[in-house]
Amino acid sequence: MILRELSDAIGVSGKEDAVRKLILQAIEPHASDIRIDALGSVTAKLAGTDTGRPRVMIAAHMDEVGFMVTGIDGDGLLRFTNVGGLDDRILPGLRVKVGDTGLPGCIIWVPIHQNKDQNVVKIKTLRIDIGASNKDGAAALVKPGDRIAFDTRFADVGDDVVRGKAFDDRVGCSLLVDVLQGGPYPVDALAAFTVQEEIGLRGALVAAQTLSPDVALVLEGTTAQDLPNPLALPDDDEDLNPTCRLGGGPVLTVMDRSMIVNPRLLAFLRETAAAQGIPYQYKTQLGGGTDGGAIHTANGGTPTAVISMPCRYIHSPVAFLRRDDYDHTLRLVQAALRAITRDTLSTSAR
Repeated sequence: MILRELSDAIGVSGKEDAVRKLILQAIEPHASDIRIDALGSVTAKLAGTDTGRPRVMIAAHMDEVGFMVTGIDGDGLLRFTNVGGLDDRILPGLRVKVGDTGLPGCIIWVPIHQNKDQNVVKIKTLRIDIGASNKDGAAALVKPGDRIAFDTRFADVGDDVVRGKAFDDRVGCSLLVDVLQGGPYPVDALAAFTVQEEIGLRGALVAAQTLSPDVALVLEGTTAQDLPNPLALPDDDEDLNPTCRLGGGPVLTVMDRSMIVNPRLLAFLRETAAAQGIPYQYKTQLGGGTDGGAIHTANGGTPTAVISMPCRYIHSPVAFLRRDDYDHTLRLVQAALRAITRDTLSTSAR
């Protein structure tokens, strides 16, 4: 598992270079036909051992949410905007890394002593302090267009739990690397480490058109909102809908904002998990989307399913996940690759 290295690497959408380098090093001894397409996605093939099996695309996106420098004020502070979906309220006071060199900075906010009447946080009112005293000093270090990432390091915490940034979707990338290293499989495994998912599923569309698979599996990190609502009153009777839970195993999507999962594939994954004794759960809320939204409509339509890792606090400076969930998810993906046949796709929905 190279999740630690992938999580610590910086790869905000459109600037996935450091992540791509790690992945290329990890998969080169295990796959063939390794290519970098025009957008920057990495595709590779692990040849199958059986003829007549479907060609299976397995996709995970390399990019993470973050920010981009948009300008420099006269006092040397940086103006910036978000790249991908982020909540402005979590930003004040955060440490960040700016540009290719990882220049340290801090998102500033008016101290509470002078901020009693300002309750709404908007990114346009925030700035990043990199220690420059004027515009020229800052301009010598950064430029508009430079990406900005959270300054977070991977670490072990608690019982079987790890924390880090960008688990959406570096955990999928780590799983896909492990899948390639654990082959071969009866099917041709067509790997796609995609770019620019967080800003519109762009890399996945190009990769799917290039690989032209018979079926696709998308590996993701998804929201585990499995803790009590801190804003709820003690006697609040509202049921908590956690979307999914840490420790519950891989998460199977039924539907999200970008797609409805192929019912035959969903039934196949349920049956495969049950046959292998692998715990699994369903994604119970319809928010968000994945690369599956682009893949399932490519090439006249591609049967597609999504297998996710439950992660707390995604799209924030730090996320949590469990190692046992990781192991169960990897087992399910590998079992699916060993069991899937063309009959899986042609049988009517059960």
